[in-house]
Amino acid sequence: MIRIAVANQKGGVGKTTTAINLATALAASGWRCVLVDLDPQGNASTGLGLKQAQRVHSSYDLLLGDASLKDAAIPTLIPNLDIVPATVDLSGAEIELVQCEDRTGRLKAAFDKSDAHWDICIIDCPPSLGLITVNALVAVDSLLVPLQCEFFALEGLSQLLQTVERVQGRFNPALTIMGIALTMYDKRNKLTEQVADDVRSCLGDLVFNTVIPRNVRLSEAPSHGLPALVYDHRCSGSEAYMKLARELIGRLPARELAA
Repeated sequence: MIRIAVANQKGGVGKTTTAINLATALAASGWRCVLVDLDPQGNASTGLGLKQAQRVHSSYDLLLGDASLKDAAIPTLIPNLDIVPATVDLSGAEIELVQCEDRTGRLKAAFDKSDAHWDICIIDCPPSLGLITVNALVAVDSLLVPLQCEFFALEGLSQLLQTVERVQGRFNPALTIMGIALTMYDKRNKLTEQVADDVRSCLGDLVFNTVIPRNVRLSEAPSHGLPALVYDHRCSGSEAYMKLARELIGRLPARELAA
């Protein structure tokens, strides 16, 4: 099972929107996908229409070893897409993990024990660089970073890259950065283009060619409990995420889909 973390410690960059819609696009392309919601706010779970009563097991149970990946995963309305939901319990996990043995490798251990029947796992990380995010970075093969096209986003990116280097050095030397996805792109704004140009000049091919535009339909979709690709597959945001998913697939290692 290929494992990808979607992370950026800055909030409001389109991280959860990216995780939901990429997972949906991959599922629509025939990949068996599981989305792990590691954000205590549970926005990915809500955005896929999961009610609180359905969240019997959660990513909190997965981290603390009280449930397996298979037991925690719930089918969504999207064929080929399951989700491990988040509950408010996850907000206390940072404190509890401090007292745990191997506190940075809990999620990896849960994945390694799993008899996974999925091809790919997408992890939606919280907007912080705490123990939950570190657990995700230790557990995955690669990292996808949604980056809002604004000046302060660049400063946050440098902090994230430093954290990645530390994780590579101490816990997960195989961790790679799959790519940077530019989000909330507004071609009418000169600053947007300047930030995009600066990121590309610094990081080159690491930046995906596809940019995600500011789009009202992307913002509306979660309130209906649907990915934008289902809510309105013809809007510019949905079309951009489908293109981004094709780019992402092109960067994945060649593997056969799960039988």
